[in-house]
Amino acid sequence: MNIHLTKSQIGLDGVPAAETVLSHVDGERGELIIAGEHVGRLAAVSSFEGVTARLWNGASKTTLTEANVRASLGAARERAFARLDELLPATRGMGIIDGFRAAVAGLRAEHGLEHEATIVGAFPVIAGALVRRAKGLEPIAPDPTVSHAADTLRMLHGRSPAAREVTALDAYLVTASDHGMNASTFTARVVASTQANLFAAVTAGYCALTGPLHGGAPEPVLEMLDAIGTRERIQPWVDAALARGERMMGFGHRVYRVRDPRADVLKTAVEALASNGTDLPFAGEVEAYIRAALRKKNPERPLETNVEFFTAILLDALAIPRQAFTPIFAVARAAGWTAHAREQQRTGRLIRPSSSYVGAMPEAFVA
Repeated sequence: MNIHLTKSQIGLDGVPAAETVLSHVDGERGELIIAGEHVGRLAAVSSFEGVTARLWNGASKTTLTEANVRASLGAARERAFARLDELLPATRGMGIIDGFRAAVAGLRAEHGLEHEATIVGAFPVIAGALVRRAKGLEPIAPDPTVSHAADTLRMLHGRSPAAREVTALDAYLVTASDHGMNASTFTARVVASTQANLFAAVTAGYCALTGPLHGGAPEPVLEMLDAIGTRERIQPWVDAALARGERMMGFGHRVYRVRDPRADVLKTAVEALASNGTDLPFAGEVEAYIRAALRKKNPERPLETNVEFFTAILLDALAIPRQAFTPIFAVARAAGWTAHAREQQRTGRLIRPSSSYVGAMPEAFVA
């Protein structure tokens, strides 16, 4: 007998796949809690190393401190840099996004380091090396004495970043560190549930992230802003695009029915970079007009600003190439992926959903 499911049931919308202490998303209230704290508060008081410690402690019942994580990530960045000659050959002929996937797939256990640290520490090293290679430049060796955010910018740009740049990127890394049972996290948990190792689970998570329905929105936001160009063109450009039925990049979310709480965190971070050449007033005017236009078009359920809008502006202000946006997202989300994979492994339970068969049935067999 065929059982017909609703569209949302087929997509597993609202179907719990795991119990977790790591993060909670409330789409109706516009709320994101990471490791027991609201994301806005967390970004204000914690570094990336601090939120990573909270996630790993929750997943594995450890008692790591921010200092512990900072030291282990510094050591892991050094180990990863020492292995670039082994990791980069597999990326020849690839762009930054695909090259990152190939290099991540080559990661392995490092003696004396937890797998979590090996993975999270390697990500900015690989991203920096690929970005610099695309410019015809040599990779920059990490500095284990500085923060993960500061070293990520160092390895990308070959210079010590300004304090406001570090603060901005750190806020982004904290904000993007985890986000409930999103597609890439679910993928990582499925792989981890088979008791495959952490490296396999995280590689799978990154592969899911590269899909345009998950991790590909920030770059189109900048393309939209480029197309609008000037303040005078905001209204006619947006009105014409909506009349054609086009999607406004950086607006709407699969889960949030109100404003994405991460958008305000990153808007604050971008404001601190406004003196760095960022034209925040223009972007703010675009955001305001699009929100008003969307409310007018669909007053019952208008689309609100999501995290991708200000992510694009922030990463662009930090001079991170658009092709590197997905790997830099992964630099942040690796903290959540590793934590979720560990949490799933601890349950010992295989994730194995069923499907609803809607194909032809065989004819009855007559002996």
